[in-house]
Amino acid sequence: MSEQKHLGYARVSSAGQREDRQIIALKEMGLSDKQIYVDKQSGKDFDRPQYKKLLRRLDSNSVLFIKSIDRLGRNYTDLIEQWRIITKEKNADIVVLDMPLLDTRKEKSLLGTFISDLVLALLSYVAENERLNTKQRQAEGIAAAKARGVKFGRPAQPLPDNFHEVCIQWREKKLTLKEAAAACGMPTSTFHDKAKKYEGMQP
Repeated sequence: MSEQKHLGYARVSSAGQREDRQIIALKEMGLSDKQIYVDKQSGKDFDRPQYKKLLRRLDSNSVLFIKSIDRLGRNYTDLIEQWRIITKEKNADIVVLDMPLLDTRKEKSLLGTFISDLVLALLSYVAENERLNTKQRQAEGIAAAKARGVKFGRPAQPLPDNFHEVCIQWREKKLTLKEAAAACGMPTSTFHDKAKKYEGMQP
């Protein structure tokens, strides 16, 4: 039998985050840079370029190392499906470094597979639940901030000095919408929205 093919996968949620800790952990398992695939995007789905490349290389002689289960993915249903593809369709092994129970090399018996799949299901549920809780906390925080009068988004730009005069000319049809917007240096949609709001504020 040929020597096993060891591969690693690391993921961070954005380009601004660092994957150093994951890479160090994978290299401690003897992996080189060429054996490690890294994606810098959300774990909400598996439409990731490096992950797809990795998947194509996996076969029955492969062992995939990941630092923690949420680095593979955070969507409960999709994560279970990818685990099935890797272990059942590709017949590859997976080793989750932070969770020794998730090492499919150890137990090839029916009981061992059952325990591994059960632990995966529990951890996947926890990861998904935490993701949803985080989103809920963010939404609640934003709602509370808005209730306190905190403004989000870019600050509104002040209206140009000629806006009142141009609005009158546009309302009296002396200027077209396009001409009025150009006179104020605005896109037509922006001028139209601001003009309607401005009219509503006039006595």
